[in-house]
This record gives sequence, structure tokens and C-alpha cells, in this order.
Amino acid sequence: MRQKLNLITLGVKELAVSLAFYRDGLGWEPSNASQNSIIFFDLGGVGLALYPRNLLAEDITVSAEGTGFSGITLAHNAKSIEEVDAVLSKAEKAGAKIIKKAQNVFWGGYSGYFADPDGHLWEVAWNPMISFDEKDALIL
Repeated sequence: MRQKLNLITLGVKELAVSLAFYRDGLGWEPSNASQNSIIFFDLGGVGLALYPRNLLAEDITVSAEGTGFSGITLAHNAKSIEEVDAVLSKAEKAGAKIIKKAQNVFWGGYSGYFADPDGHLWEVAWNPMISFDEKDALIL
């Protein structure tokens, strides 16, 4: 796995309220990659996404309530489906618990989730709508 953090996804209760905070309150400009159900911000090579908390928990296959889900996932964007599988395998061998095996997902990509030894949730995903620049920085 490359030593790279690409995307931070925050599970939010009300997308409109969160969008207003970041866009109007902080003056951040949403990326053109944003859609009705997800908002992206380019943070200079790292992306921040706002996504409904209940939908994020559903995607991971954990409860949106309780101690199993904090409302935040860290994402590592792979450059291929094969890389997703390789990274998940490497993480598991390093002691991670696979939470959701890699699979084709509703938004057109391929992803899976693991929990690190402290329970922090990581998504490993290949997204056909995302590319990287010459410095391996995420382009939204």
C-alpha cells in the first residue's frame, strides 16, 4: 500500500447543513465531481467528502448507531481493481480485520473496507471517475 491518504469521508446527519457550513461558513468551493448525495472538496491533493451518515454506514455494512461506527472513514484510492485486492490482502496480513470484502459497488467502482488494530475504518477503492496527477495526487 502506498503511503498516501486520498480522501476523508465524513458521515453527516444533514447534507444540506454540512454543505452550508463548509461552503458558506468556511468559504470552501465544492468540486465539480460533487453530486446530489455526496459533496467533494479538493484540499490540495487530499479530498474531503460529505456523505449522509446512514448511507455511509449502510455501504460499510455496519450500524450507524453505537460504537461500531464513528461516522468517519479514511479512503485509499487504488489505481486498479487488482490493487484494491492486493491492498486489502496486505492489510489483513498486517493485522487488519476485513469488514467488507471488495466488490463491485453501486456507484460504479470496486471497494472493500478494513478496520485497523484500533478499529479505524479504511475504504480501499478503485473509482473509474477519479484520476491522479504526475505527483500521485488525487484529481477530483
